[in-house]
Amino acid sequence: MSGVLALVGGGEWSPGCTFDRTLLEASGGNEVAVLPTGSAYENPAKLLARAVEWFDGLGATVREVPVLTRSDASAEEHAEVVRAARFVYLAGASAQHLRSVLKDTPLYAALVEAWHGGAVLAGSAAGADVLCDPMVDARGGAFAVGLGLLVGVSVIPACNTWSPEKIHRTVELAPRDLAVVAVPEATAVIRGTDGAWRAAGVGDPVVYRNGKLASLADLPA
Repeated sequence: MSGVLALVGGGEWSPGCTFDRTLLEASGGNEVAVLPTGSAYENPAKLLARAVEWFDGLGATVREVPVLTRSDASAEEHAEVVRAARFVYLAGASAQHLRSVLKDTPLYAALVEAWHGGAVLAGSAAGADVLCDPMVDARGGAFAVGLGLLVGVSVIPACNTWSPEKIHRTVELAPRDLAVVAVPEATAVIRGTDGAWRAAGVGDPVVYRNGKLASLADLPA
């Protein structure tokens, strides 16, 4: 049975992200493996420092998994850390960089193995986007190939920073029967081990399917 999965709209590790405590409890541990891959070119150290401060307040420690390039993602020592982790957090700003670094690597295989083994997996911003296939290209709102952990659902992260016109364009471009979930910052859509989805955090996610409003119940289990 796969572990809990959280797709966070961005604004991770901030006061509104009350769901992180629940995710930590679901993991059964007190350590979070954080991959800053998506922010490789945008001060990953700052991202990690925020994670350390946030989880320290929740009584947990952060273990950095310094995967910024494909060679890093091919290193067995990094894959071993992820494979053994009970809670993995994938964060950063560039879904394109995340995909190019992780696709078809030992690190990504370890991440999938850990999740299927019951570990909690959270992706925030680009980390949420890239886990889906197709994923949303935030630069223009169209679709691109993602990593494919989830098929049949795509995420618009930080939708509160998008114009209604841009969201509408993405919804209109979506392939038939694809569920598109607009997730605000400091908000998550969470898939439990039973396959049911729920929302948490400060915002209200909006689900679209075939150009119409839908619900979290329409997301694939």
